[in-house]
Amino acid sequence: MLKIYFVFLTISCSAFAYAEPLSVELAAPGIYVHHGLHKDINVGYGGDICNIGFIVGKKGVAVIDTGGSPKIGKQLREAIRKVTDLPILYVINTHVHPDHVLGNVAFKDDHPTFVGHENLAAAMAQRKEVYLSTESSWVGPADAIGSEVISPTLAIKNTQTIDLGGRILQLTAYPSAHTDNDLVVFDSTTATLWTGDLLFIERTPSFEGDIKSWLKVIAQLRNIPAVRAIPGHGPVTADWHGALDNESRYLSTLLEDVRTAIKKGRSMEQAIEESTHSEQGKWVLFDLVNRRNISRVFPALEWE
Repeated sequence: MLKIYFVFLTISCSAFAYAEPLSVELAAPGIYVHHGLHKDINVGYGGDICNIGFIVGKKGVAVIDTGGSPKIGKQLREAIRKVTDLPILYVINTHVHPDHVLGNVAFKDDHPTFVGHENLAAAMAQRKEVYLSTESSWVGPADAIGSEVISPTLAIKNTQTIDLGGRILQLTAYPSAHTDNDLVVFDSTTATLWTGDLLFIERTPSFEGDIKSWLKVIAQLRNIPAVRAIPGHGPVTADWHGALDNESRYLSTLLEDVRTAIKKGRSMEQAIEESTHSEQGKWVLFDLVNRRNISRVFPALEWE
């Protein structure tokens, strides 16, 4: 029995130590993106559902989101090492959701500056216990080994720049929208905008922040002189203004349909059944995410 246990332990540790590099797309010179799957966060979702990646400058690397598990974070790190040996200087989280931040721990030994919105640390602290207690069921016990919530050491209020060596990144923090801690990254060298989940393409936009404020933030994003955008979910696109139009249309339809339902005296369940039919078939995961969105916006609009 002792011998069998020893062999099992060796295999388990060895499996955890090895990480196959994630596949990445060269979106622009020095900008690499890994595309996650269109899946919802639930039991067994695997931790790989959002866009994550990195930017390479002359001095070092900035990581943009790290995935939903230590394993995904480690695979991203392996992908970086296939491209460059330069130091990993920054790990930037676009917001607090677990599919974007629970891979941070894979970069801990690189001693980067962890970067986020000024509200991110508080949001992480509030959710830490839930994230860590649920991670094993979300991604599987083996992939959850070493899970840790790592807060930012550099908090962004309004706008700040960082330099990767001949490559300036502009970081902008926004008011409550998708969450209350949304941050975007603009690479001026290639005019590439990483939006985090302020922009969804293909996948139904979801939110826990403020839908009305999000619509205002979308208008502000249009002023950024980007030639392409990397959304939190979905393909890289040059037609990112068109993608914002689609997102804005969905959010506006959701807002107005729920308002109409409330004015008619409908219950929340009735509003869920009656609202946003015009958007059905235009988005992935629509029924699931749209129901959740209505359940969040309905109580807020009741008090308008």
